[in-house]
Amino acid sequence: MAPASSECVRVVVRCRPLNSKETAEGRQKIVDVDSQHAGITLRGGDTGDAPKTFTFDATFDCGSRQRDVYEDAAAGIVNSVLAGYNGTIFAYGQTGTGKTHTMEGVAGDTELQGIIPNSFEHIFNAIQGSANKQYLVRASFLEIYNEEIRDLLSKSPKDKLELREHKDSGVYVKGLNAFVVKSVAEMRNVLEVGKKNRSVGATLMNQDSSRSHSVFSITVECVEQGPAADGHIRVGKLNLVDLAGSERQSKTGATGDRLKEATKINLSLSALGNVISALVDGKSGHVPYRDSKLTRLLQDSLGGNTKTVMVANVGPADWNFDETLSTLRYAHRAKAITNKPRVNEDPKDAMLREFQDEIARLKAQLEGAEAGGVAVGGPDGGEVLERVVQVPKPLDPEALAAMRAEMEASLKRQLKEGRLSSFNGGAGRGGGGEGPRGLGAALTAEEVEQIRREAAAASAARAAELEEERRRAQAEAAKYERKQKQLEDKMAAQAQEGEQLAAAKEALRARLRAMEGKIIKGEARGGLLEVTRKKEEEIARREAEIARRREEEARRRADITKLEEAALAAEGRYGGLSEEAAAKTKKLEKLARRIAVRANADTHARARVHDLDREIGEAWSEWGAEKEELLAGLRRLDQQALLKDTVIEAFVPEVGY
Repeated sequence: MAPASSECVRVVVRCRPLNSKETAEGRQKIVDVDSQHAGITLRGGDTGDAPKTFTFDATFDCGSRQRDVYEDAAAGIVNSVLAGYNGTIFAYGQTGTGKTHTMEGVAGDTELQGIIPNSFEHIFNAIQGSANKQYLVRASFLEIYNEEIRDLLSKSPKDKLELREHKDSGVYVKGLNAFVVKSVAEMRNVLEVGKKNRSVGATLMNQDSSRSHSVFSITVECVEQGPAADGHIRVGKLNLVDLAGSERQSKTGATGDRLKEATKINLSLSALGNVISALVDGKSGHVPYRDSKLTRLLQDSLGGNTKTVMVANVGPADWNFDETLSTLRYAHRAKAITNKPRVNEDPKDAMLREFQDEIARLKAQLEGAEAGGVAVGGPDGGEVLERVVQVPKPLDPEALAAMRAEMEASLKRQLKEGRLSSFNGGAGRGGGGEGPRGLGAALTAEEVEQIRREAAAASAARAAELEEERRRAQAEAAKYERKQKQLEDKMAAQAQEGEQLAAAKEALRARLRAMEGKIIKGEARGGLLEVTRKKEEEIARREAEIARRREEEARRRADITKLEEAALAAEGRYGGLSEEAAAKTKKLEKLARRIAVRANADTHARARVHDLDREIGEAWSEWGAEKEELLAGLRRLDQQALLKDTVIEAFVPEVGY
């Protein structure tokens, strides 16, 4: 991990114009903005106090454009996040001073969109303009409402989440949803979903007052590719914070839930002010980060591993003099907070490495599936042949009777034609009697019966033979049917396995495409990032040239002073008393002018010290007033709670047991 270098929190101030209500009431403008010299002056108005002037890193008057604010206040932080630093941009100020307008602006209007949507375009344009780099971008959105942390992207946005702290990653929110986004449109959808769930309400000072602090976080993971790449993953996190505005109940007219919300908001902002004071004073080693959920979430942004920009929003109307002065004082003190940002390399919770490993594993699985495809064939791997088996039909009784009749008729024809042996008569058997019968003699009943029995026996034998042949044919057919069924089942199983394998391959391809789609790759060099880099180099050259000219001017002033002193010394050489008197008089006049200039500077310094003492006294008085107002708010809440308890006790009957 790269070593950390110290830098101060950058503070810019933006003043909104008078709104229609203030104009209608005839309010006076008491804030003067000097954008050229980054100064802002608060005039006393009806109080009669001397004007108070503050100097910041940049100031924007009521005519400033959203794009100008982004370029000056936020673009550098976003570039740092793309390089692997943590960055935080948060809007601070009284309610109704334009914090949400500065951070979010008007959706869909390129001229009026705020820091958050402008950062979306900046990030993805930079990614598309880079080369040989892979990016993974995630987004989350939460709010702190009445000291409860809520996930604005959850299906149950009212559920309470808890803060946790890890020794490596620091403070985090347990169970917070973070969505991988691949384009500006997806990021805008995430923002719009969260905005619909954010807590807002109307007060006398703002019809759409934010009743919670919101934090939109963008995590950008980056790894370089190519032969010269070191393989390190750099992770930058951008926190875009829209704080709820401080309120005075006498001006907002808050009651009920609005009063409770205002009390919680003021308590958390008071805790934020205490953290700023503790960091600036440095007298105490303890910084009260744990006094509120807001300060715990901003712990790294105030005095930690983060580049931070504070956008202080103020109103110009005279009736907000105290609130504007308080905002300017807190912002001026925040300039002295020192952070130690460093590049986050190879953190343990980087998701890009997990995605790369998962993609490699899916590719290996897909290659293995392609190489080991399943072939569909017979049991021995050969071709499956079809065979047609003719199975004789079983004989019915009518067919058997017809067969018998046909056989009897056939036998009779054969007897008539002399093809059968003659039956011996009684003469041949008894030694004398009748001679043999002629072939054409009629058959006796016994002979006919014998013929019928022989025919029936032959028919039965033939039927038995046919039945046996039929059984053999059926057995063979059943055998082939079983074999064919087994082959068909095996082919169906192999076909199903092939379909499952194809479906598994397609699922792997789809998952691989989804995983690869979440990782964004830059298209080519020469894009917006290259243009931005060239602009930054040009700005750096101009700043170096300005610094060089300032040094030359300082050297010239020093040389002029030396020459003046040499001239005074040279004037000591004169010819007579009159010349000496004139020269010394002139020298005394020059010395007197120098002494007068120094005395005037001392007077201004003493006046400044006096003003600082007075401001310190006013700050103590203001702190006391804020403390008293917070205590009064707590007392009002206690009274309301007591009143509710009394009403409940009076109207809810006791239940006896």
